[in-house]
Amino acid sequence: MSTIDWMIVACLFVVFAFVAIKTKRYVQGVADFLAANRCAGPYLLTLADGMATVSAIGIIGSFQQTFEAGLGAAWWGGMMGPLIALLPLTGFIIYRFRESRVMTIAEFYEKRYSRRFRIFAGILASISGVINYGVFPSVTARFLICFCGIPEYVLKAGPFEVNITLGLVMSILLGTALTITFRGGQIAIMVTDFLQAQYLNVVFIVVIAALVYKFGFSEIAATLKAASAGKSMLNPFGQEKVEDFNVFFFIIAAFNVVYTYMAWQGNQGYNCSARTPHDAKMARILGGWRFCATWTIITLIPIFAYVFYHSPAFAMEADGARAGLAALSDEGLERELAVPTALRGLLPGGVLGLFAAAMLAASVSTDDTYLHSWGSILIQDVVMPFRKEPLAPAQHLRWLRRSILGVAVFVWLFGMVFPLREYIFMYWAITGAIYTGGAGSVIIGGFYWKRATTAGAWAGMTTGSVLGFTGVLTNNVLWPHLLPTLKAAYPGVTWLQRLPNEFWFNGMQLFFFACLAAITAYVVTSFLTKPKAEFDMDKLLRRGKYTIEGEHRAATERPKGFLALLGIDEEYTTFDKFVAVSIFAWTILWFTVFIIGTLYGLIFETGEESWARYWMLQSSIHLGVGALTVIWFLICGFRDLGDMLARIRTARRDAADDGFVEESTSNAELARRAGTTAAGS
Repeated sequence: MSTIDWMIVACLFVVFAFVAIKTKRYVQGVADFLAANRCAGPYLLTLADGMATVSAIGIIGSFQQTFEAGLGAAWWGGMMGPLIALLPLTGFIIYRFRESRVMTIAEFYEKRYSRRFRIFAGILASISGVINYGVFPSVTARFLICFCGIPEYVLKAGPFEVNITLGLVMSILLGTALTITFRGGQIAIMVTDFLQAQYLNVVFIVVIAALVYKFGFSEIAATLKAASAGKSMLNPFGQEKVEDFNVFFFIIAAFNVVYTYMAWQGNQGYNCSARTPHDAKMARILGGWRFCATWTIITLIPIFAYVFYHSPAFAMEADGARAGLAALSDEGLERELAVPTALRGLLPGGVLGLFAAAMLAASVSTDDTYLHSWGSILIQDVVMPFRKEPLAPAQHLRWLRRSILGVAVFVWLFGMVFPLREYIFMYWAITGAIYTGGAGSVIIGGFYWKRATTAGAWAGMTTGSVLGFTGVLTNNVLWPHLLPTLKAAYPGVTWLQRLPNEFWFNGMQLFFFACLAAITAYVVTSFLTKPKAEFDMDKLLRRGKYTIEGEHRAATERPKGFLALLGIDEEYTTFDKFVAVSIFAWTILWFTVFIIGTLYGLIFETGEESWARYWMLQSSIHLGVGALTVIWFLICGFRDLGDMLARIRTARRDAADDGFVEESTSNAELARRAGTTAAGS
């Protein structure tokens, strides 16, 4: 990269340092560090949380997927549109989660089930989360090393090799994230992630403009249309694996979206940071507009890389890129770095630095969020429940920071020694199943079913997690890698030789069966056992006599008819209603396009040229709407940012608001505390 490119990257670090210094003064208690004292507005939340969710490794994983499957596979995602839109509109889980004022899902487990179950689930979530996060910094560091052209230095000591450059880049990434997290907690994380989200939105549009100018539509279309038969990059009906996208596939996909909704806790700090339950719900709804441009661009960038590698116009440059990838002698690294290598040869000076800084921002935003989440969960849900008395605020903050540092050290060591051989999304599925296989049943049942019992929670969590992890591991690791070895070692064992080379069920189906088993175990065991006599759903959700002043907007006339069906209630402002209805209309529009296009494609033969024109039109519309959304969110986001900092400056802190649950706390004491908290909010 040129000097100006490195200057752009350096400016980003200056912003990180400025935010870390300025936000430290706002952290005066545990609630500030863990939940930004619950002062965040919906636009600030949706942008910052969205930035943490996007992640550099998520972008790289999407690059891999689209580079291999093309735009045709993206067509089938249209089936999920209505479900993805309706869940936020109803406030599914997030509204009740914020009502309960818990700081982690496992804290909810203790209030709903028992302290022992909170510890068990906290350990399970921590193991799953930290191992899952373990590859994030190393994958991102390799991307930056390749993209920025950083020289690699490898130290050899006998049979061992230590990549000094990889270790140094990971140290910079994790050190930056630790600085932000240590000084300002969730407040600093939210501010930096928000600013980075605004930057990423603008840079992605600039990058796409530069790539379109470089290629032109005719060159892109001609190269994509030249893909070999059965492997179309444009036509969803011209791909070898189209038959896998049957009705059963979509039923399972829809089920998994609902079942695992909010189960993953990598961004748990954002789940509890909203000003009110309604703001938490609106942040999810606004997310539909937030992703309009972001994921369109993330989908398009690898398409340009594909054209780079396959167009005769770039044959010489592509041969050089392929030679560099082949020299790695590592299939996993080749998949990760194929798109970055292409971009390095495509983007002009200045834009190269903008994109490098954007990927760095995406990395740090996820690193600070995940370090904060997994480090906090370890203290909040594993260590604290063992104590009979809560920690003093200053001591509590020290423990949280030490835990976060411990996670960072582990992740650095893990990234140095663990070679990622599988696709990124496959690795996520394997490690995530340790926790999510059983979590869905206990979260949904706990929030929405009064009859649920602690024994049912134990049964559901253990059944789902064991079967979910075993199924995904068998299908993706043991069967494809261990079975061929056993067949070669024991050729005379007839039953072994008769086993198919591919497992009878795919990973999605196995996880689906595990989730069904978890739900069955949860429901049956709950019916066979008695619920806690003292459990009160109103107390959990702070309703009725436990309501906290300021948590809900003043009630007006409740909407009826169509608005009520969309989950719109009396807390919605006029503009909130417009946002909710517009995202619903947008979703239905594209779902209708999907239905009509699918029916037409099943009845009539469709050509590559038609699909090329469709994708150009669809992408142009999404990018246009996305550009308008960037301006809209820029204005409203900075308004929310100023409001949050003003609220935090004047808020009275409640030392008891630290996530510690006292089993002997009476209803009257809880009501008294609620009144104290309301006075300071």
